[in-house]
Amino acid sequence: MTSTNTLERSAEKLLDAVRWTRAQWLLLMVVCTVLALDGLDVSMVGVALPSIGHELGLGTDSLQWIVSAYVLGYGSLLLLGGRLADLLGRRRIFLIALSVFAVASLLGGLVNDPTILIATRFVKGLAAAFTAPTGFSIITTNFAEGRERNKALSIFTTFGASGFSLGLVVGGLMTSLSWRWTFLVSVPIAVAVVLLGLRYIPRDKPTAENSGHDIWGAVTLALGMLGLVYTLVSAPEKGWGSVATIAGFAVSAAVLAAFAVIENKVKHPLIRFGILREGWVAKANLSAIGLFGSYLSFQFIVTLFLQSVLGWSPLGMALALLPAGLIVATSAPFADRLIDRFGATTLILTGLVSLGLGYVLFLRVGTTPNYVLDILPSIILLGIGFALAFPSINVQATAGIRDSEQGLAAGLIQTSTQVGAALVLAVTTAIVSGHGHGAGTASAAAMLEQYRPGLILSAAVAIAALLVAASPGRRRRVLTEQPAA
Repeated sequence: MTSTNTLERSAEKLLDAVRWTRAQWLLLMVVCTVLALDGLDVSMVGVALPSIGHELGLGTDSLQWIVSAYVLGYGSLLLLGGRLADLLGRRRIFLIALSVFAVASLLGGLVNDPTILIATRFVKGLAAAFTAPTGFSIITTNFAEGRERNKALSIFTTFGASGFSLGLVVGGLMTSLSWRWTFLVSVPIAVAVVLLGLRYIPRDKPTAENSGHDIWGAVTLALGMLGLVYTLVSAPEKGWGSVATIAGFAVSAAVLAAFAVIENKVKHPLIRFGILREGWVAKANLSAIGLFGSYLSFQFIVTLFLQSVLGWSPLGMALALLPAGLIVATSAPFADRLIDRFGATTLILTGLVSLGLGYVLFLRVGTTPNYVLDILPSIILLGIGFALAFPSINVQATAGIRDSEQGLAAGLIQTSTQVGAALVLAVTTAIVSGHGHGAGTASAAAMLEQYRPGLILSAAVAIAALLVAASPGRRRRVLTEQPAA
C-alpha cells in the first residue's frame, strides 16, 4: 500500500510538471540562468580575491571593496528595482539591467586601475539590483501560488546554488589563468540570455496605478539606502566612531525618515509599509539577514585564510568549499516537496540550526588542519543549512502577497540579504583588517587568532536569526485577489 501511494505521489508530481507549457519552461530557464550567472559571478570573484590583491597591490581593507562595491550597488537599489519592475514593466527592466551587467563585466576584465575595477563591481551590483527582484517577480506572476510556484522557486534556487557552486570551481580554473577571466567569462553568457529573453519573456504592461507618481519617494529611497550601505562598508576603514561614519548614519537615517514621511502622505506610495505585517514577511526578511550575513562573512574569511595564510591554490580552495554548493544544488529540486510536507518555518529553523553548528565546528580548525576531519564536517553542515533555509525563506517572504506587489516583496527579501551581508561583512572586516596577507608557519597562527573573532561573529549572527525565526508570531495571510489595504 505504501509503495502504491508513493507511486501515486510521484505520478502526481510528474503530471504537475507536464502541465507547464513549453513557454513556461523556457521562461523559467531564461530567468533562472540569470540568477545562476549572479551566483557564478559572486563566487568566482571571491575565489580570485587573493590573486587580485597580489597583482594590484591591495590589502584586506581594499579587497573588501571588491565585494562591498557590489553589495553597495545591489543593496541600495533592490527595493527600488523590484518596485520599478512592477510599475514600468518586468521584461523591459530585466533586459536593460542584464545588458548593463554584460558591459560592466567586460570593462572589469580589461581595466588595470583598482578604482575603476571597484566601480565596475558597483555598476554590476546596480544591474543585479534590477535583475534579481525582477526575475523573482516574473516567476511569481507567471506561476500560481502553491505547489506550482513552490516548484518553480525550488528550480530557481537550484540554479542560483548551482551557479554559486560551479563558480567556485570555474573561478579556481579561471584564476589559475588570470583573475581577469573571472570577469570576462560572464560576458557571452549575459549576451546570450539577453537574446533569449527578447524572445521568451512575455511582454507585460506597466501597472497603470502608481505610474508617474511618488518621484520624491523613489529619490529619497535610493539616496537613503545608498548612504546607509556606503557607510556600513566604509566604516572599517574610517572607523566606527569617526565623524564621517556617525554623520553618514545620521544623514542616511534622516533621508530614510523623509522617505517614510513621503510614503505615508502620497496617494500611491512606492512602498506600502503594511506589507511587513502580511504573512511571514518580516520574519522571513530577518532570517535572510542572518543567513546571508553570516555566510558571506564566513566565506570572505575562509577564502583569505586558506589561500593567503595556508597557501592553498585557488582551485584547491574552491574544491574544499564545493561540497556545500553541491548539497544545495542537488537538494533544491526537492525543496518544494519538503516545504509542502513540513512547512517553511520548520525548514528555516532546522537550516539555521545546521548553519550555526557548522560555524561553531569550524572554530576547531588550526594552522595545519586535516580537511576530512576538521573542515569537511562544517562544509557539509553549512550546505544542509543553506539548502533547507534558502528556498524556504524565499517562499515564506512572498506567500500571500498580491501579484501587484510581488516585485516589492521580492525586493524586500533580497535587500535584506544584501544589507545584512554588508553589515556583517563590514563588522567582520573591522575585526580582521590591518593584518595583510601574511604567509608561512610563523604568521599563520597569529592570523588565525585575528580571523577567529570573525568566525565567532558568523556563528552569533546565525544563532540570532534562529531565535528570531523561532519567536512566536501571529500569521496574517492575505489572498492575492483581495484589494490593496
